[in-house]
Amino acid sequence: MSRPFALIVLVAAIAFAVAPFVTPPFTGYEPGQFPVEVPRPAIQPSGYAFAIWSVIYLWLIAHAGYGLWKRQDDPAWVRVRPALTVALVLGTVWLAIAGASPIWATAVILVMAAAAILAFLQAPTEPDRWMLSAPLAIFAGWLTAASLVSSGILLAGYGFTGNEEAAYDMLGVILILTPLVQSRKPRMPLYTLTVVWALVGVAVANWGSGSYVAWVALGIAALVLLAAGWLWRRGQRNF
Repeated sequence: MSRPFALIVLVAAIAFAVAPFVTPPFTGYEPGQFPVEVPRPAIQPSGYAFAIWSVIYLWLIAHAGYGLWKRQDDPAWVRVRPALTVALVLGTVWLAIAGASPIWATAVILVMAAAAILAFLQAPTEPDRWMLSAPLAIFAGWLTAASLVSSGILLAGYGFTGNEEAAYDMLGVILILTPLVQSRKPRMPLYTLTVVWALVGVAVANWGSGSYVAWVALGIAALVLLAAGWLWRRGQRNF
């Protein structure tokens, strides 16, 4: 049973990476998709930040290939495959959903993020640090940020909050959620570093806008980094 499941993960990882090439280009929700048009969502990172997807795609394929080749029956690898498969399958269809419905896209990416975080938390940090834990950490970290970006855009786009208020709300969630997840895996700070990458992207996107979003994003990036550093040192002492 382990070999077919390992193969499914590899196929799902490849399909996930190929999806952007076979679906219509997606550069963010269109303002016209919402009752309240927001030309530039304050919570959305600068475009360069999305380049991290290339690293995520390649690392997940390497993870899945190595798992099929060397770790088919390893209990640690077997345990993460169900949640990871859910995240990969949903990710494969997410771009097509996003172009059609921001509401459904937000619902799907929240489930993706939950599944990716679960897989990350299920994976031991050692001994396969760079082939098991690390790719799941970066995947979970980016989806944590991306799901909250989508949620913030939805809040502003449907008039539940203003544009900047939605950004502050989601940044507050990041401040709470990131250390909470990291505390379960203190020796793999790549999760927090990935979230910080997104936060810096938010700061860059808002720099010079006259709002405080950039400064708040940078402040939260510093706080979660400090928390990750403290958790890492504590984890090293307890290892």
